[in-house]
Amino acid sequence: MGLFRAKPRVVPADAVEAVESRRAPWSLWADGFGRLAIRALQIIIVVVVVAGIIVVIRELTLVTIPLVLALIIASALAPVMGWLRRRGIPAVVATLMSLLAIVAVLGGLGFVIVNAVRTQWDELFAQAQAGFREVTEWAQQLAIFPTSDEIDDLIGQATSFLTSAQFGSGAIAGLGAVASFAAGSVLLVTILFFFLKDGPELWEFVLRPFRGDDYRRARRIGDKTVAVLGSYVRGTAAVALVDAVGILIGLLILQVPLAIPLAFLVFVLAFIPIVGATVAGAVAALVALVANGWVSALIVIGVVVLVNQLEGNFLQPVLMGRSMKLHAFVVLVALTVGAAVGGILGAILAVPITAAVWGAIQVWDGPDLPARWARRRAVPPAV
Repeated sequence: MGLFRAKPRVVPADAVEAVESRRAPWSLWADGFGRLAIRALQIIIVVVVVAGIIVVIRELTLVTIPLVLALIIASALAPVMGWLRRRGIPAVVATLMSLLAIVAVLGGLGFVIVNAVRTQWDELFAQAQAGFREVTEWAQQLAIFPTSDEIDDLIGQATSFLTSAQFGSGAIAGLGAVASFAAGSVLLVTILFFFLKDGPELWEFVLRPFRGDDYRRARRIGDKTVAVLGSYVRGTAAVALVDAVGILIGLLILQVPLAIPLAFLVFVLAFIPIVGATVAGAVAALVALVANGWVSALIVIGVVVLVNQLEGNFLQPVLMGRSMKLHAFVVLVALTVGAAVGGILGAILAVPITAAVWGAIQVWDGPDLPARWARRRAVPPAV
């Protein structure tokens, strides 16, 4: 049998070197360090794309901000539009009814606030002047407080700035900002009208390039985004309304001036999580301090803390729902990034956009099946 044993095949050395030379460039990417480099390159590409999108959004804020705001408002009004359409009301009529209701509510609030400020502003201004004089007289006894000559010099510098060409150019820039705001408001109303009237048809038009699983995934993401944004706006509005009413009752009992405008400020700032309630409470306490003294200001702070505790421990879990639950760390990071990118408006929009992105991830692979990397891992039982 040994006579028929196959002899080992001897491969020439130059052939081995040729094969290794052909594999060498690709083998650099096959080991652990090569895979790390590929992943780092992918991350860099994603960061560059995201940065480019952010730059484009910031350059086109006149369009992007009304578009996002219209999408959020339309998502919040989706149940109302659905209810009206199920009653047989035409889409155009239902849309006009919704827009007129919004205008009526905002107009009524504006009238009440302007009337309250007009009737109570003179009294509050006089009290503020008296309080400022008292604080100034007390502070002049301190060594670090500026003298009367230094104060007159600061007033002169401020007067010179107000009469300078630099202030004039700033005023012109302010007029341009007002014009941009007016144009953006008109665009917002127009986009909102079409979103409310033809929202489902517009979304189907956007989904035309998708087929099969990609189409079903896009549909899930769209439905989830509308549901999340609507739940966020309606839940936040309900929580903000309860906060505003609670603080309004406390301010009225303490007879603090401008109680209604302060309550409206609480309602608006409640749309900025964590930070908004603190700022609104500080403003209300400051007005109470100027108008009624230290005791009233401390009571206002106590009312604000009590209302915030009620909001955080009861209202938000009940009204916002489990689908909107985001960790406080995620909320803080989103607020910081939003404020850095878009200022106050960015801080307001950061949390709902983050919640919508997380909601899309939760339905990426199925109606109740998150993306693979976002799924919970089964924890093995303790031994």
